[in-house]
Amino acid sequence: MSTNIDFQKKYKEYGEMLYRIAFVFLGNPDDTEDILQEVFITLLYNSPEFKTKEHEKAWLIKVATNTSKNAALLKKRRKTIDLDELKSIGIEDEDSQVFECILALPVKYKIVMTLFYIEGYKTDEISKIVGASPEAVRKRLQKGRELLKTEIERCNGDVG
Repeated sequence: MSTNIDFQKKYKEYGEMLYRIAFVFLGNPDDTEDILQEVFITLLYNSPEFKTKEHEKAWLIKVATNTSKNAALLKKRRKTIDLDELKSIGIEDEDSQVFECILALPVKYKIVMTLFYIEGYKTDEISKIVGASPEAVRKRLQKGRELLKTEIERCNGDVG
């Protein structure tokens, strides 16, 4: 990137999406902001030459995912979710419980669930981002939905 204006444009274009992805892993606004900063520093100083806009977007998601995973592994602490923070990133009240339940899923399910349902990626695109086959992504989505249903029932106190 050659100018400050280019950087601001990239931040405006990708910042919210990358924030949501990092938040899925960390569940903490402060940690998420730190990851977002790291991702954009990496973009500024260590990005490859992008062939297309989709290549750039996929690369940013991969950097955000990897950086967030590493941070989450270092922390290894229970995630607490701030409902006001969920609203600020576009998750409405009726969606916040579902989003909270997605955050409770194991990492390999919550990332594919977030990319598929929240960010709108197709399974083939997700497979390239997470480095798994499209079939594995579909299986993770299926298992993620089952786990999510169980988690929502647990959150609601509904048994059966």
